Amino acid sequence: MKQLTRILSIALLAFTYGQAKAQNTSPPQSSVTGAFINEQSKPVDYATVTLLRAKDSSVVKGTLTNDAGKYTFDKISAGKYIVKGTSVGYQPSFSPAFEVSQSAVTAPTLTMATASRSLQGVNVIASKPLIERKLDRTVMNVENSVLAAGNNALEILERAPGVTVDKDDNISLKGKQGVTVMINDKLTYMSAQQLTTYLRSTDGSNIQSIEVITNPSAKYDASGNSGIINIKLKKNKMVGTNGSLTANAAYGKNFRDNTSLTLNHKNGDLNLFATLSRGDFNRENNIAIDRRIDSADKSTYFKQQTKMMNHTHYNNYRFGADYGTSKKNTIGFVVNGDYTNEYNDNTGTTWLGRTPAANDSYQTTRSDIKQTYRSISANVNDKFLIDTLGQEISADVDFSRYRNNSDANYDTYFYNPDGSTQIRPLYIKNQTPSTINIWTQKIDYTLPISKTLKFEAGAKFSSVKTDNDLQAQIDTSTNNSHAFINDTSRTNRFVYNERITAGYVNLGKTFKKTSVQLGLRAENTSSTGTLYVNLKAPVAINRNYLNFFPSVFINHTLSDKHELGISYSRRIDRPNYDNLNPFRYYLDQYTYEEGNQNLRPQYTNAFELSYTYNKTVNLTLGYSRTTDANVQVLFADTATKATYQTNVNIKAQDAYNANINTPFTITKWWSGNFNGTLFYQKFSADTIRSGSGLVSNTKLDAGKLAYQARLNQTFLFSGFKAEVSGNYQSALRYSTFEIRPQYSVDAGVSRSFANKKLNVKLGITDIFNTRQNNVNTDFDNTHVIIRQKNETRLGRLTLTYNFGNSKIKMRQHQSGADDEKGRVKSGN
Repeated sequence: MKQLTRILSIALLAFTYGQAKAQNTSPPQSSVTGAFINEQSKPVDYATVTLLRAKDSSVVKGTLTNDAGKYTFDKISAGKYIVKGTSVGYQPSFSPAFEVSQSAVTAPTLTMATASRSLQGVNVIASKPLIERKLDRTVMNVENSVLAAGNNALEILERAPGVTVDKDDNISLKGKQGVTVMINDKLTYMSAQQLTTYLRSTDGSNIQSIEVITNPSAKYDASGNSGIINIKLKKNKMVGTNGSLTANAAYGKNFRDNTSLTLNHKNGDLNLFATLSRGDFNRENNIAIDRRIDSADKSTYFKQQTKMMNHTHYNNYRFGADYGTSKKNTIGFVVNGDYTNEYNDNTGTTWLGRTPAANDSYQTTRSDIKQTYRSISANVNDKFLIDTLGQEISADVDFSRYRNNSDANYDTYFYNPDGSTQIRPLYIKNQTPSTINIWTQKIDYTLPISKTLKFEAGAKFSSVKTDNDLQAQIDTSTNNSHAFINDTSRTNRFVYNERITAGYVNLGKTFKKTSVQLGLRAENTSSTGTLYVNLKAPVAINRNYLNFFPSVFINHTLSDKHELGISYSRRIDRPNYDNLNPFRYYLDQYTYEEGNQNLRPQYTNAFELSYTYNKTVNLTLGYSRTTDANVQVLFADTATKATYQTNVNIKAQDAYNANINTPFTITKWWSGNFNGTLFYQKFSADTIRSGSGLVSNTKLDAGKLAYQARLNQTFLFSGFKAEVSGNYQSALRYSTFEIRPQYSVDAGVSRSFANKKLNVKLGITDIFNTRQNNVNTDFDNTHVIIRQKNETRLGRLTLTYNFGNSKIKMRQHQSGADDEKGRVKSGN
C-alpha cells in the first residue's frame, strides 16, 4: 500500500506540474458551471444550455443539464458571457451577463418559468445511442432499443457490453465472476435463485438503461470484485395523469407472455407512480453429462441425459410517492412486491458402466419441484438541498422481507441393462422454507468547498438475517405403499446473521485539465452462521473484521480529442448466503450442489487505465488480483460415485483485460456500436478443500487467453427502426472448468402508429439457434463433459400504448435506498 501511495503521489504531482506549466504558456481559459431550477426551486434536468457572447449574442458552446439540473462548460476564454436556457414546458430564460477570467466561474442560478400554454405535438428527434461510454461507466440505453422489447431483465443483461450469463445464471463481467447487481443505484440482497427469479420477472419495457461500472468509487459498497451492474428503471416525468400499457407474446418451443401497466400522476409538489406487471414464463432446458469417476482400483462411467421444464407465473408491483414539503426538501416512499410461483418438471436417465461402451445398469429420476417466492420491500427517503450551490444531504431507510418455499419430490427407478427392475425404487422428499429479513439505513452528504473542490461523505448500516430449514424425508416401505420418515442424514437448519457498519469520504479536485478524486471506505462486518443438525448441539461460525477500501481516480485531458484516466480500488466479496448454506440440492443421487459454511471473504485490488478519443472511442486496460478467491469446483466422492458442485476458497485469481468500445455511423440511416474484450485469467491453488471434508492435493495453476465481441447495428428506413446484434465468446477457462465458445445473432424491427402513441416491435433472439453451454473439467479424479441447450430461439411481438397527458416534462424524485438487497450469489 505504501508503494501504491508513492506512485499515485508522483502521478498527481506530475499532473499538477503539467497544469501549472500549461497556465504559463496557454491563453487564459476557465470553466463555467451553473444550475437551472424551476419556480418551485426544483432542478430542471436535461434542459438545453447555450453559452452566448454578451457583446453580440453569438453562440460559443452548447450542452445539457444533468439530472440534478447542473451544467459545465470547459475551456472558456476570458470575456463577458450570457447563459440561455430552454426546455420543453418552460419559457426561454437568460442569465445576467457575467465575467470570465482565469479562475473558474459559477454562473448565476437560472430560474425557469413554466410556459403559459400547453405544448402540443412536440417531437423529440434525437435519441441516445444504444451503447454510451461515460467517465466511470459504460451505459447500455435499453429504453428505445428494439431488442429489449419482450425480453426480461436477465435476457437484456446478457446483451450488455462485457457481460455474460452462464448455464447456471451466474453473471460475469469481462470474463470474471463476482459481480454486484444493483437496481436504481441500490443493492439487491437476495439469494441467487431469488435474484434470477426477480430479473426474469422484470419486464424489459420497464428498464431505462444498464450501467456497467468496472471500478467503483468509495461511495459504493465495497462488494463486487469484478465491478457493479446497475439496472436503472424508467422514470415517468410528465405532468398530469399518464401511463403506458405493454403486452408481449413470445414463442420458441413453448409459449410465454407478459403484461405491464405503468401509471403516473403529478400535480404541483406531489408525484404518485405505480407499476403492475404479470407474466407466464415457460422454458425447456436439455442437459447431457458424460463423466468418469476414478477410484483406487477401477473407474466408473456415467452417461446422463435430463430434460428440464420450468413453468413460472409472476405478479410484481411497485408504487410510491414524492412530495416537496418546501422549496428545498423532498420526501418520498417506494414499495415493491413480488408474488411468483415456479414449477420444475425434470426427467433424467443415467447409464452406469465399467467402460464407456458397456452399461451395467441404468436409472431414471423424475423430480417435481414446486417453489414459491414472496417478497416485499419498502423505502422511505428524504433529500434536503441546503443551498443552490450543490450542498445537500439525503437519508434513506429500507426494509425488505423475502419468504420462499420449495417442495420437492425425487423418484428414482433402477434397472438392469435388459430393462428389468434391479432394486426397489428410491423415493425422497424435501421441504425448504426460507426467510430473509434486511434492514438498512443510509445517509449521504455533499459539500462543494469551492468551485473546483468537492467533498462527499456518508454512513450506512445494514442488518441481514437468513433462516433456511431443510426438512428431508425418505420412503422406507417394502411394498407399494409409501412410509416416509425423517432422513437424519440430510435434515438440518442454517441461520445466518450479518451486520455491516460502513462509512466513506470522497474528495474531488478539478484543475485546468486534470481531475482527481480520492476516496476511503471503511466497513466493519460481524457475522454468525449457525448450523442445527437433527437437534444436536448447534455449530456456529463467528466472524468479526474491519476493512479499509481506498480508491483513486485521475483523469487528464491531453487535448480536445484525447483523454487519459487511471484508477485503483480495493474491494471485498463476502460469501453469498446460498454458498454458505451447507444444504444439498439434488438433480439425482449422483449429481447435486452443496454449500460450504467455511467460506471466507475474498479481497481484490483492481487497477484500470483508460483512454478516450473524441468522446466516443474508449480503450481500457485492467489488472486485478483476488486473494482467497471464491470459485466453483466439481468434486467426486469415490465412495458414493457422486459428483457435486460447490464453492471453495483458492489461493489467488489474477485477471488481465483489454476492452475497446466504439460507436460508428456509416450513413444517416445506418449506425452501430462495437464492443470487444480480450482477457486472461489465472487460477492458483496448492490444495482445494470442500465443505464436506473432501480434499484435492492436485495443484491448480491454470489460465487461458480469451475474448468476447459484440456488434450492434441500427437501421432507420421509411418510419421503421431495425436492429441486429451479433455476439461471440471464445473458449475460456474458469477455475477447473473449460468453457467452450458461444455465439448468437438477434434481430428486431419496430414502428410507431397513432401519432406515436402505439409502438409495435417484432424481434427474434438467437436466430440460428446456435447458443449453447458446453463445459468440461478434467481435474484430479473428476472428468466431466457437460452439454446444455436452453430454449434460446424465440420470436417476440410487443405492443406498447402510451396514454394520458404528455404536455410538460418534470423531474421525478429518485429515491436512494435500494442499496441493500443484493449480495446472495448475485455473481458467483
